[in-house]
Amino acid sequence: MGARPADPGQHPAKDHRAHGDTRPHPVAHRVSANAPPRALTTPFQETDLSTRSVIARPTADGYAGMYVHFDGYPDNKLPLLLAAYQHRFAGDLEAMARHLIDDVEHGWDELGTDLLEGAPATLRRSLTGGDEYPSRQITDVINADASPAKRELITQDGTDELEWAYVLHPHGIEVIALQTYDRGPVVAWDTDPCSQVTTNPSAWHPDTSAPIVAPRTAPRLTTTASAPAPTPRKTARR
Repeated sequence: MGARPADPGQHPAKDHRAHGDTRPHPVAHRVSANAPPRALTTPFQETDLSTRSVIARPTADGYAGMYVHFDGYPDNKLPLLLAAYQHRFAGDLEAMARHLIDDVEHGWDELGTDLLEGAPATLRRSLTGGDEYPSRQITDVINADASPAKRELITQDGTDELEWAYVLHPHGIEVIALQTYDRGPVVAWDTDPCSQVTTNPSAWHPDTSAPIVAPRTAPRLTTTASAPAPTPRKTARR
């Protein structure tokens, strides 16, 4: 695996995430796997939650990508990634992959609402509840001997300590529940970010459709006036 806080022999510098503040961060645990969509952020103690994931590109024999420490559940990551692709990166998958994978030294502490740049205000509010927080990279990662850790990508052979993988394919995001499957279903890039997303790992079977439900929309009411009923024709008197 890549150099990250949970790896044996490698750890962040002493002050990394040691402050334990209570500012809003993404929710990492859910009570029900089929609960309705929730905002990406809810206040909690930083030290309480860690759902580790990887965001990766496909390779010839699997995938390779960058570690993300917080909130790896698909009901957080999928809306954020779909909205980022559709708006901030305007469908440019390579630019999105460069930002999330290539331009990162050791991985992400968390992905923030800066990925929603360019998204409509209504969508931002729907996904975040109005909260705003920046993405944060992991910094000051060192080895056990205090030497700086080298940049290293996570591949399919190094995910034992991770729970979810998000592989950025040209046709959509492959979502892999790593503790249950080696592959996963693909969520198309044009999927509505406000869709209801199941977090139950067993539901993300690679040979089934992704367990998401598009948001319900109210029926459109027509504004066209009804044609008046025809007036009965009178019979001529004789």
